[in-house]
Amino acid sequence: MYVPLHWFRKMIIKTQFKNVGRQTNFLMGIEFRTPKNISIGNNSVINKKVLLDGRGGKLVIGNNVDIAQETNIWTLEHDVHDDNHKHVGADVIIEDYVWIASRVTILPGVTIGKGAVVAANSIITKDVPSMVIVGGVPGKIIGERKSALSYKLNYQPWFK
Repeated sequence: MYVPLHWFRKMIIKTQFKNVGRQTNFLMGIEFRTPKNISIGNNSVINKKVLLDGRGGKLVIGNNVDIAQETNIWTLEHDVHDDNHKHVGADVIIEDYVWIASRVTILPGVTIGKGAVVAANSIITKDVPSMVIVGGVPGKIIGERKSALSYKLNYQPWFK
């Protein structure tokens, strides 16, 4: 969606998504599929060229979640073992204070725990515990997050 004013873009998105919390912002170029299955909490930021997929299940994004540019979050994929290439869907849950860096891919059925950080260019195929840092392909724990998580994201650009 390439709508230049963030307040107008947010107004359009709020009519499409299941729920969008207060002070949540969307930058230009986001793509969404089956938005009626997508919920986003308060004070979250969805950066440019992010894909949010709600076709295969619920996509729930918590409060104060920072999703960097060109991230893809999928709730639907194909079963590679099925003779007919059937679709398989599952919910994706991203809990509060999660930071997802650029160009991450999150696959169906994943829960990312509160305060977790996902390093750039990672592919997340399994659940991520709270307060850890994961990275790689597939994502593995590479560290712990040691902050109090009391911040509120409030990024409101005029033309991004």
